[in-house]
Amino acid sequence: MKLYPNLIRPVVEALEEIFQGKIFADKVIQKTLKKDKRWGARDRAFIAETTYNTVRWYRLLYEIRGAQPSSKADWWEMVGIWFTINEVKLPDWKEFAKLDASTILQQHATLSEKRIIKESIPDWLDELGVAELGVKWPATLTALNQQAPLVIRTNTLKTSRDALQKILTAKDIESTPHSKDALIVSKRRNLFTLPEFKQGLFEIQDGSSQEVANYLGVEPGMWVIDACAGAGGKTLHIGAQMKNKGKIFALDIHEWKLKELRKRSTRAGIDNIENRPIVNQKVLKRLTERADRLLLDVPCSGLGVLKRNPDAKWKIDLAFLEKVKNIQKDILQKYPKMLKKGGQMVYATCSILPSENQQQVQAFLDANEEFTLVKEQQILPQDNGFDGFYMALIKKAE
Repeated sequence: MKLYPNLIRPVVEALEEIFQGKIFADKVIQKTLKKDKRWGARDRAFIAETTYNTVRWYRLLYEIRGAQPSSKADWWEMVGIWFTINEVKLPDWKEFAKLDASTILQQHATLSEKRIIKESIPDWLDELGVAELGVKWPATLTALNQQAPLVIRTNTLKTSRDALQKILTAKDIESTPHSKDALIVSKRRNLFTLPEFKQGLFEIQDGSSQEVANYLGVEPGMWVIDACAGAGGKTLHIGAQMKNKGKIFALDIHEWKLKELRKRSTRAGIDNIENRPIVNQKVLKRLTERADRLLLDVPCSGLGVLKRNPDAKWKIDLAFLEKVKNIQKDILQKYPKMLKKGGQMVYATCSILPSENQQQVQAFLDANEEFTLVKEQQILPQDNGFDGFYMALIKKAE
């Protein structure tokens, strides 16, 4: 591999924004890739992958370097160390002048004997993982450091999975069927530019995430509430399953996310979604006992999706985790009132921690005897290569 300064420079600038500016990596990379129209697909992939890899292996790299980066020159060295441990010979540039390959490789071998450094995580996260997942933690941690697969969900309102696969194959985009609506794309590429995406034939959605709507078990004609809808990835899946029959109320405290959902639902051809920002508790009260199905895809630590959001492990801490668990408890206390008698709801997170999942559900059930657990599922990232997710199907008494 030959390295070019005009491609590493934007990586360094992106890393500064992510760590010093504390901006989410996906937003930074999205903005970075728009800076130079001369970059081709290979250049853009190099920038994105190098940035993500440096973020993912941040602790390993700075431990090898001997200090955390604090300047642009330090970030050049961090990137240089990444390429060195991946057997890429560094060019004779001034930015890499202080780096010695043999010393780096020796340090890498020595430091990799410690799990927290080898897997590149903060101490608190390793302690938490051991406490909550026990013997499953090492395999979970390793899986979270793998690159996330590219998975798309077929919009069954407009096409079928098999028909979509044929369309993509004709464009030299190979894929493998997974579940009834999903395709795993074999080679990463920008799918957002395809006319089929703009026509609403598919959405990008992880395989585990797609299981949430399936768990909810909606049917055409129902009244469904997605109470933490966000930009609506799961809302759109529910809409396709309902075949535009019935009603979906998409709620969220962030109105700007619902505006994005409106754009996406138009593209998908779904017209039975009503967006309602939660500006006060009256929004919830007006929907008391209205829902046949209720989805609570609650805010969480996001520790199940570190493979696609690796910067999260450097930006959250135990205080954040306690805050988000209190939010989950509050939602479980207030939102289930929107469910009809005999209705069913799904509590879901993209977390791997029992304290956000099984323990939250059990505490809710203990305090609310009219609800019973139908089934639950914890998906760990080592189970199938997708994100870590949890979902519990809960029924309200007649």
